[in-house]
Amino acid sequence: MSSRRTKESPANVVASSAAEKSPTDSDVSPAVPAHVIYKLLGFTLAMITTPIGMYFVMNNFGASATFSGITAAITANVILFSYIWVAWQEDQEEREELAKKKQKKAQ
Repeated sequence: MSSRRTKESPANVVASSAAEKSPTDSDVSPAVPAHVIYKLLGFTLAMITTPIGMYFVMNNFGASATFSGITAAITANVILFSYIWVAWQEDQEEREELAKKKQKKAQ
């Protein structure tokens, strides 16, 4: 099976495709807003340090290693559920704003 060849040279094809795209059309905004990244980093730091800290604090106060581990696991789950709740609330706010914009456009 043969392919169809054009009479343009590769240099002309590259030049014409570069000319079609103007530099003003590029979107340089970040895909994820900065405040979302900061929240994620904060919860990640809390997820790492708080359960470990709770484990050693409970051990120093005389609790057994098992009870200290259970406390650390519960702390990690509380932080995880807190992150999910914060993300869910933020998503609901975005949906409400989007619904308001649609309602204004409909009027």
